[in-house]
Amino acid sequence: MKLKYFFILLFPAFLSVLVFFYYQTDNIQEETSAPVDSLVIEITPEPQYLFGIQIDSLIIIEDIVKKNQSLSDILLPYQVDPQTIFTLAKSSKDVFDVRKMNAGKKYTLICNPDSINTPRKLVYEPSIAEYIIFHLDDSLYAESVKKEITVIEKVLEGVIDHSLSVSIEDIGGSVQLTNDMVDVLAWQIDFFRLQKGDTFKVLFEEKQIEGQAIGIGDILAIHFEHSGNPFYAFAFDQGEGISYFDEKGENVRRAFLKYPLEFSRISSRYTLNRFHPVQKRYKAHLGTDFAAPTGTPIRSVGQGIVLEARYSKNNGNFVKVRHNATYTTQYLHMSKIANGIRAGQKVGAGQLIGYVGSTGLATGAHLCYRFWKNGVQVDALSVKIPPAKPVEETQLEAFEKTKQALMDRLSPKTNVIASVAKVNSVTKVN
Repeated sequence: MKLKYFFILLFPAFLSVLVFFYYQTDNIQEETSAPVDSLVIEITPEPQYLFGIQIDSLIIIEDIVKKNQSLSDILLPYQVDPQTIFTLAKSSKDVFDVRKMNAGKKYTLICNPDSINTPRKLVYEPSIAEYIIFHLDDSLYAESVKKEITVIEKVLEGVIDHSLSVSIEDIGGSVQLTNDMVDVLAWQIDFFRLQKGDTFKVLFEEKQIEGQAIGIGDILAIHFEHSGNPFYAFAFDQGEGISYFDEKGENVRRAFLKYPLEFSRISSRYTLNRFHPVQKRYKAHLGTDFAAPTGTPIRSVGQGIVLEARYSKNNGNFVKVRHNATYTTQYLHMSKIANGIRAGQKVGAGQLIGYVGSTGLATGAHLCYRFWKNGVQVDALSVKIPPAKPVEETQLEAFEKTKQALMDRLSPKTNVIASVAKVNSVTKVN
C-alpha cells in the first residue's frame, strides 16, 4: 500500500521532468533553426566595350554599306534630321570625307534603347587597320582610330619546284614576301633561272591586327641554296637604316636595285638579234622586257636626275634617268608618267616614276628597261655594279653578335617562332 502511494506521489515529479526537457529541446531547436545573418555579395557585371565605347544597355546594329548608299541613306531611317547629317559631314571632312564610304564596307550603329533606336555613334570601317567614329550625341564630330598592330617574327622554309613565288605561296607566304626576298638577294641570285630543288629559309616580321596578317615588316635573315651554293643575307643597321650583309659582312646589295618592277616575268632579254613583233624583222633588242599588267608601278633603280620624261612615237611614254657620270637608265612604253616626274627632277632609288603600259611601238603591256654604262647600252641584268659599303670595321663586333642571333632564330624546324611582339601604339585624330 505504501508502494502504491509512493508511485502516485512520484508521477507528478516525473511529468514535470518530461515537460522541462521537452521545452528545453524545443528551445534548442528554435535556437538552432533561427536565421543567421547572411553575407550578401552583389556581383557587378563587367562593362562591355565596342570600339572603345561602353555599350552596356545600348542597341548595336551592324550592317554593310550598300551600292550608292550615302551617310544620309544610313541615318535618315533612324530619324536623324538632314541638317544634323549635313553638319556632321562638314565637321568630319578633315578626318574622313563621307563621300568616300565604299560599298561592301562594314558599319556599326550604337543606339539608345528607345522606340526608334536613336543613333549615338556611327562607326565606319574603311580598312582592317582603321575605323572612323562619327559622334552624334554630345557634339557632332569624327575621329579616326588606328587599330593596334602587332609584329611577330616568322620563319618560312621551302623547296623550289616551279618558281619562288609559287613555292612561297604554297607554304602560306605572300606576294610581298617574294618581292622583298628578291630585292634583297637580286644581285647574288638570278631569280629567273632558279633550279628545281633549290631551297630557302627566311626569317621576317609579319604585321597583324587581331591575329590577321595585314602585311610584311622587315626581312631579318635569309638562307638560300642555289645550285648547291649557299647565300646568306642578314639585316643590320649601321646607323643609316637597315641594310643586308652576307656572312662575311659584305653588302649583298648594290648601288642600284636589280629590277625596275617588283618581281615580274621577263618576256624578252637583251639580245643583238631578235625578231621584232611589230616591225616583223630581226634587229637588236638592247633592253630587257618585263611583262606586267597595265598600271603596274615602275620604280627608278637608283637615285639620279631625270633627263627626259615625255612621249615619242616608238618609245611611247618614257622616262630616262642619269644616275652618275657612268650609269643611265630608261623606262619605255609607260601607260602614264608619274605625277611630278619631269626633266631636271631628282629621284631616289625605288621612287615611283610611272606605270606599265603599251604606248608607242608595243603589242602588249610591258616595260622595256634599258641600261647605259659609259654611254654604251649594255645588258642590265649582267652588268657589274659596285656594291654598297660593307660593315664598317667599328661595327664588326656588333654585326657578329647580330648575325649569330639571327642564325639561331633561323635554326628551328617549326615554321613559326614564338617571340615577344613589338606593338605599335593606337593613334587617334579628333
